[in-house]
Amino acid sequence: MQARNSGNARGIDVSHWQGGINWSKVKADGISFAFVKATQGTAWVDPQFKINASGAKAAGLLIGPYHFVDATTPETAIQQAQHFAKTIQASGITFDLPPVMDYENNPKGLSKAQINAVAVAFLKEVQKLTGIVPIIYTGNAFAQQFEASLGQYPLWIARYSSNVPYDVPAWKRWDFWQYSDSGKVSGIAGNVDLNEYRGSLSDLKASFFNLSNEQEKEGNRVEKRDIHQVSEWAAKDWAEAQTKGLFDGTRPGDPLTREEAAIAFNRLQKLWLSMHQNS
Repeated sequence: MQARNSGNARGIDVSHWQGGINWSKVKADGISFAFVKATQGTAWVDPQFKINASGAKAAGLLIGPYHFVDATTPETAIQQAQHFAKTIQASGITFDLPPVMDYENNPKGLSKAQINAVAVAFLKEVQKLTGIVPIIYTGNAFAQQFEASLGQYPLWIARYSSNVPYDVPAWKRWDFWQYSDSGKVSGIAGNVDLNEYRGSLSDLKASFFNLSNEQEKEGNRVEKRDIHQVSEWAAKDWAEAQTKGLFDGTRPGDPLTREEAAIAFNRLQKLWLSMHQNS
């Protein structure tokens, strides 16, 4: 995988273990993003989650939530994903970075196939509930457990070394690198994990939520999505609209132009007249 770069955005990740944090001092120390622990298991919520997330946000950092996965079956993984998504949504906080699946160990001795089944179940459920493609956090060694198909997800890799993370079947590059677990940052007493994004702060914004300078000033947030994929909640109605000829079936997630709205309206009107003429 690639090396660190002096122009890359710097970040940290925190949980209740860091205690009280002075986020203004963190920001002033050159930290531009933070991942905040939200949940673990099917019911536990980090007691500092909302305090950390809202404090970092108010100080001007980009923030993202993470969940520590300890599920041993796909069914439990889905329950954990539901707990994670519900906690994020109930917080009332707008997150800038995608939700993270923290899957880094295997205390119950699951097989590689079982590990991947848990990961896939969790990731798919989080994406279904949030509409956002999650990030995978894991250690360099444990990353070897993941099948190549999981390479479609952004990688946040942990390797506490000056040596670059080594390639694994699913990834040949990292999006975030947690390169130290004993960092020192102003505003935090004790050690904190240090991270680096693969590009500049502007690159980070463009990669995950495409903020322009004007949008940043106004505080607007734009989520990126694959416009060619229909959302699960809209799939039935979209299929029916295609069958009736209201839309051509392309770009279900793309914004509707005035011209396309006019076409859909005219087709709908013709369909309504046809139905009533034949009745």
